[in-house]
Amino acid sequence: MTLTLWLSLLAICLLGAMSPGPSLVMVTKHSLAGGKANGLAAAWAHAFGIGVYAFISMVGLAVIFHQLPWLYQIISYAGAAYLIYLGVNAIRSKGGIAAKLEAGQTMSVWQSAKEGLLISLLSPKISLFFAALFSPFVASVHSIDGKILMVMTPFIIDGLWYTLITLMLSNQRLLNGLRKKAVLIDRLSGLILVALAGKIILSA
Repeated sequence: MTLTLWLSLLAICLLGAMSPGPSLVMVTKHSLAGGKANGLAAAWAHAFGIGVYAFISMVGLAVIFHQLPWLYQIISYAGAAYLIYLGVNAIRSKGGIAAKLEAGQTMSVWQSAKEGLLISLLSPKISLFFAALFSPFVASVHSIDGKILMVMTPFIIDGLWYTLITLMLSNQRLLNGLRKKAVLIDRLSGLILVALAGKIILSA
């Protein structure tokens, strides 16, 4: 995998991790309800589920594209449409991050980890995102090292992002700052997602 291709993958994985949704709510809830240990357990269990999705998506898409090359374009266009949908919703958001921050009931670290894993494995949004994410890369990466990097990148990025969220929630000043800039964060993420969708359409 070339550095340019990996940087593109890195950027998309980072945007995917930062996209507000059920995963953010879950990690936030466990961080606020149980503390740093619960938040980290939820974060890295969620990241493990992302890694599982990345592996399954890569293997499955590789087989499909080899047997049905015309399906590559269909999945690319469908993925681009989904990214546009996410982007437009983020641009129109009135501060999804701030609105979704909530505290939950205290629970064990194991329970936090279990919920973190399940929300990543059972989310249709994540499965659709990986269809959009991996379609431009599967056809371009053939080496074992490249494929391992394709799986490890979303796993590590997801885990580090939600680790950062957990650590931020232990600092009230940073938490208040995040709430104040929630609309700006959503809209900037939306613009970048739409731009990435345009790139996928042009390269399909």
